[in-house]
Amino acid sequence: TVSYVARKHGIPPSQLFYWRKQMENGALKGLKAEEDVVPQSEVNELKRQIKQLERILGKKTVENEILREAVKLAREKKLISRQPLLGVDVILIRFYGK
Repeated sequence: TVSYVARKHGIPPSQLFYWRKQMENGALKGLKAEEDVVPQSEVNELKRQIKQLERILGKKTVENEILREAVKLAREKKLISRQPLLGVDVILIRFYGK
């Protein structure tokens, strides 16, 4: 019974009724939907990682845009060939002869 469970866990029966009402009304959706509960520390760490990755991505995006513009300007001034740039593996093979 509710009284037995309340006594066993040292809480008032009204608390159990309140929790049941919350569950029935969907206030505990994460538990009702059988979703995993994630500790707040893990959520905070993942948010920190996301911010860090977004910051790195932003820097790399700017760097990429600058390099594309530099290549464009160099090609316009005929400082570099219009041939596609070689991949690292092709450069290493040509350099080391393997």
